[in-house]
Order: sequence, then C-alpha cells, then structure tokens
Amino acid sequence: MSTVLMTGFEPFGRRSLNSSWLAVSLLAQTWQGRAELVIRCLPVTFQGCGPALRRAVRSVHPDVLIGVGEAAGRTHLTPELVGINWDDAAIPDNAGAQPRQEYIEPGGPAARFTGLPIYQAVERMRGAGIPARVSLSAGSYVCNHVMYTIGGLVEASAGRLTGGFCHLPQAPEQVVDPDLPTMSSQLAAQGLGILLETTLESLQV
Repeated sequence: MSTVLMTGFEPFGRRSLNSSWLAVSLLAQTWQGRAELVIRCLPVTFQGCGPALRRAVRSVHPDVLIGVGEAAGRTHLTPELVGINWDDAAIPDNAGAQPRQEYIEPGGPAARFTGLPIYQAVERMRGAGIPARVSLSAGSYVCNHVMYTIGGLVEASAGRLTGGFCHLPQAPEQVVDPDLPTMSSQLAAQGLGILLETTLESLQV
C-alpha cells in the first residue's frame, strides 16, 4: 500500500486556529481511500518548517507529499502551481523572524513546479460543488517556503516521491467579519480528498 504524508500548520498571526490543520485532521478521520494517510502539523516559522518537514519524510517514507496551508482572503480551494525561491515576509513568523528579499536556497532553481495533477483535481472539485481553482502564486511566506522545500525533496527522491501544495480559505470559526470569505472544514476536507484521490489515480496506485 502506498503512503501519503499530508501536512498542515499550527495557528499564527494571533489566531487560535489554522484552517489547514482543521481540514487535514478532519480528512484523516474520514479517509477510506486506497493509501495510508499520515498527517503532521508544521510550525509557522521559516527556520523550523523545512527541518520539521524533512524529519516527517524520513519517518514516514511517503510516496505522495501534500502540504496544506491557510490563505486568508481567498474564496476558493487553490492547489498551487509553483513555489518560488524567495522569502519575503509581510509579517513576522511565530518565532518573530521576518526575512525580507532572501533566497530560500541560494543557488537553487528560481522555481519548482507541483507534481500533483492539479488541473484535473480542480475540475473534479468543481464538479462536486467545491469552489476551486489553480493558483499561480503561493506567495512568499512560510507556505511558499514549504512548497519550494517539497519540490526539493521530490527532486532528491529520484522519482520515488510526488508532491505539491494547496491553500485553503479560512474556516468560519476563525472569522469575525462577516464580509471575509470562509470555507467549512468539511468542504475543505472533501476537496483535499479529491486532490488526493486524483493524485493516486494518476500514479496508478
């Protein structure tokens, strides 16, 4: 049986919840798919997220690696096409660090593209009534840092690992302003399940 590692994030920015971990945790509770699903929660720190991700990969030995993060203000579930080699934080991370205009990997490639079948997955999500679209920018905060790191792990695996990243809107219980967009954890988890199933089908596992 194949193994999937899916990661979410701890809360950040004075919030008590993170929609990514809410949805990832819910998917793990309900998942009955064709692969073993293992989940891990990553720190929202530039220095800590990469090492934590690498430790999880060494421990789990996944065939598929999907990072999930929260994107306040987004209205759709958005699988990311590309992660860029760039940290440029508008706010400090949970350790108080705020890198500006720094390479994630000096000398590394400018960008790393997803290995997930995101266009097919988005089409299926829409067919299931889930607001979804492909995103062309994972930003330049910790989520992008993780996506770029996932791309490096995929490259280093010599074809054994497939991976990518997906952003979610905030969950309703995080938001006080009724004008801000949200997506329920149940709907987000359903969308992540479709992304995962589509990926496993593309790998024929």
